[in-house]
Amino acid sequence: MRISVPSIGILLTISLFFLSASHSNGQKLPDHVVFVGKSRFNQLVERGVSQGWAKLPLGQRTGQVGLALIGTPYKNYTLELDDRIEVPSVNMLGMDCWTFFEIALGTARAFHISPRPTSGDLLRMIELDRYRGGKCTGIYTSRLHHLEDWLYDNQKRGLVKNITPSLQGARHINRQLRDMAVYWKSSRQLRANPRLIPIIAQTEKRLSEHGIWYLPKKYVPAAEAQLQTGDVICIVSAHPDDYTTHVGLAYRDPKGVLRFLHASKNYRHVTLDVRLSDYLNHFRSDAGIMVARPLDVLSIPSP
Repeated sequence: MRISVPSIGILLTISLFFLSASHSNGQKLPDHVVFVGKSRFNQLVERGVSQGWAKLPLGQRTGQVGLALIGTPYKNYTLELDDRIEVPSVNMLGMDCWTFFEIALGTARAFHISPRPTSGDLLRMIELDRYRGGKCTGIYTSRLHHLEDWLYDNQKRGLVKNITPSLQGARHINRQLRDMAVYWKSSRQLRANPRLIPIIAQTEKRLSEHGIWYLPKKYVPAAEAQLQTGDVICIVSAHPDDYTTHVGLAYRDPKGVLRFLHASKNYRHVTLDVRLSDYLNHFRSDAGIMVARPLDVLSIPSP
């Protein structure tokens, strides 16, 4: 008997429900594992208090946090903390491109609603940003693993606005995204829990069908005037099997140049790089950008 596509979706939903139930048994990871570098975060908060970050617009706030993180070592796989337990986490001592921008944004948002944010405030902001629907269920598949998915989910909840379609020269593309489902062995949790692979595959199929809006890099120089400090810049790949491969923040320097602020694998640390369009032209593998403009939140969600 052939199973229809809707039936497969129902089975995956049921599977996800039981997986969530099996993981939501109250297991927790130690605080020192979940939040690495609390003293550095506290120093960051004190800097923000003394410099009045809370009075700045969100984009400027995010840019100031990002600048304060310059020099932080580049470190990958900081979210792979356990074979089965998925929790919101922060590592202030080592960041990859994604964790850099979400820590900068999460800290900036926390300053909007708390005069002196705590590590717990940041963790709740990270959960709001990093997980589907703003809620970590305790399992790996509740995390938004693809920037395209992050953009769709966060925009649906009013946390960001995708301004890419409004930029002159933007175009819509579809690609066959199947990176995680094919290369699942690179994920600690997928190796330990292969039952999750079909759920990841379903997500990638949906993203492939939905497609993205992106701005080819030849149009970026003209568009830079419309971008703001704190905008999330998702780098779109020229490779036909990927949508995005890197992410960082826009930062307009005192001379008015829009530069790329990011955790660089090449430099091995967080850096304020060259003009955004120059950065893109340096890499043949970069096809263009997607741009998300974050919005403030009114309150910190309860734990």
